[in-house]
Amino acid sequence: MLIHQNLMPQKPPNLLLKYSNLALQMGVIIGLSAWGGNKLDTYYKNTIPVFTIILSLVGIGSSLYLVLKDFIKPK
Repeated sequence: MLIHQNLMPQKPPNLLLKYSNLALQMGVIIGLSAWGGNKLDTYYKNTIPVFTIILSLVGIGSSLYLVLKDFIKPK
């Protein structure tokens, strides 16, 4: 039974699934970092949302890093 399964050709990964997963990861990373920044600004009672801005930019940078790392990786 195992020998028969190895002879069957493997399907290539579904690109739509791969890229929708990347978009979901980006959304979660940016959303969580902005939420965390908002919670920190609320905790420290900042009038200017410094933590929200900084953590949102860090989230955008880290999500772009993950996406570019996935696009550039050798095949």
